Amino acid sequence: QVQLVESGGGSVQTGGSLRLSCAARGYTFDTYCIGWFRQAPGKEREGVGRIWIDSGSTAYADSVKGRFTISRDIAKNTVYLQMNSLKPEDTATYYCARGLYENWCRLENSAFGYWGQGTQVTVSS
Repeated sequence: QVQLVESGGGSVQTGGSLRLSCAARGYTFDTYCIGWFRQAPGKEREGVGRIWIDSGSTAYADSVKGRFTISRDIAKNTVYLQMNSLKPEDTATYYCARGLYENWCRLENSAFGYWGQGTQVTVSS
């Protein structure tokens, strides 16, 4: 049974940092990509970035480039989202998700299945 569990959310002030974790289980970890998404109240869920587990290749939304970094620890079946220089507009519930298909990945909601439960990130000014 595929399962993804996020952790590490919290409240920080503008300019602060947080690191989110996404622990995956129930499938072969390095054959799919993992994506990070976020959803603010009243807004649609948007892609933040994604990582290919086997190669470590990453891609990011323009809104977070240079501030957020995705990494993975294959031995721990875990993906991380390091968030620096946080802004109030980064406030949202953050989700990780697994790509639907092996060897194919696109940073859009429809390309991912098996979502985590989400973790709240609040950035105050």
